[in-house]
Amino acid sequence: MGEVRDCLLRAGVPVEESRFALLETYRDMLLDWNTRMDLTSVPAPDVAARHFLDSLLPLRDTAFFVPGARVIDVGTGAGFPGLALAAARPDLRVTLLEAQGKRCQFLNAVKEALKLDHVRVIQERAEVLGQHPEHREQYDLAVARAVAALNVLGEYLLPFVGVGGYALCWKGPAAAEEMADGRAAAEKLGGEMEKMIALSADALEGKRYVVPIRKIEKTVPQYPRKNGTPAKRPLKADKK
Repeated sequence: MGEVRDCLLRAGVPVEESRFALLETYRDMLLDWNTRMDLTSVPAPDVAARHFLDSLLPLRDTAFFVPGARVIDVGTGAGFPGLALAAARPDLRVTLLEAQGKRCQFLNAVKEALKLDHVRVIQERAEVLGQHPEHREQYDLAVARAVAALNVLGEYLLPFVGVGGYALCWKGPAAAEEMADGRAAAEKLGGEMEKMIALSADALEGKRYVVPIRKIEKTVPQYPRKNGTPAKRPLKADKK
């Protein structure tokens, strides 16, 4: 029994049996390529839980990933959560956005090896692509995991989301501390932050959450701001 399959089955994540072989191949490629480039610092025995399970738990605990959803993973890195979601759910149309060329090479290699025709890889910064008419407000879901604080993520993600869609932020224990500034940023970007959803599994230590931000109106044209600005001058709640 493969490590990823075993981990997901124990946690009750709904994945069809035919998809487990793809996820195991993805894991093997990640560990192989990681010997030649910096893709993950997670030890090999923990990759199944800390990357694959953590990425796919929302399939069990939320209803956001409806059949046929258009998903963009912003700052995908080694493909988490977007590539893992695509391998598990062939009905999703997934765009992987990554600024580093070497990581895009890895993502394309996995895409080809797994024959994921419903995936596309784009090398670009979120601040640039978020202003592009072919991508601005064209997605049902914009997702990010381990990228930035909630107020920065809002500016990266919400410009991609159509009205009625969601930005989904994978967060750890610090989520509660980021909510005030995250909520204020969301409001400036046309979003409304909803109650964070706790995720849990025996194989994962510590608290994990998905923070949903619903897109309720179009994002004004000034956002996202120029390269680096969201992180250097993040949107914050007004001081009283």
